Amino acid sequence: MSEKIKLHDFIEIEYTGKLADGMVFDTTSEKVAKEHHLHSQDHRYKPAVICVGERQILPGLDLQLVDKELGKEYTVTLPPEKAFGKRDIKQVKIIPMDMFKQHNVQPQPGLKVDVDGEMGIISRVSGGRVMINFNHPLAGKEVMYTYKVLRKVTEQKEKVTAFLSAILRLPAEAMKIEVKDNAATVIIPGELPTQISTILAQKLVQLTGLKDILIKKEEAQKKEKAEKQQI
Repeated sequence: MSEKIKLHDFIEIEYTGKLADGMVFDTTSEKVAKEHHLHSQDHRYKPAVICVGERQILPGLDLQLVDKELGKEYTVTLPPEKAFGKRDIKQVKIIPMDMFKQHNVQPQPGLKVDVDGEMGIISRVSGGRVMINFNHPLAGKEVMYTYKVLRKVTEQKEKVTAFLSAILRLPAEAMKIEVKDNAATVIIPGELPTQISTILAQKLVQLTGLKDILIKKEEAQKKEKAEKQQI
């Protein structure tokens, strides 16, 4: 009998998401992306490494993983509330045309816009007003995922790398991670508020079983090295 997945296991998973009409909207496979004219040069197509139960993939899909077998292909259909949510009329808002003029933007239907950090799509322009839909483009739609768990991840460095890469939206190569004596040191290119880095470190200790994790900015590491050389 094949090994089964447990909550908080780190796994490598491949998947493809489709709509009811068969249109592919999400995939880890470059071949599938090209076949369905979804391919983007800016996207890296490869199986994802995630921690089960930490909502690093679509929550409805994440919930399906516990007790599934390694290497076996599964298909699940998710209703809107377990996928990208139901359409919410409150997420359709009217913005004055003047706001766009202030930013030298010519609004037109279909244009994606960022309003106060919230992404939306312009659905109509009329009478000095712009209607923007802030619902997810797939809100209200039933989706189907085909997926396979390829392996369990056991190497601690890979776990730390995958988790922080997903949370911080950083490519793995942008971080320097060293695991030694059951502790990890993580060097990142940007600076995190102390409270956030502490929370992330505590979470990783809980998920990986490492006894200690230190997350710090790259410049801080260079300063430490310089100070040691002066001694």
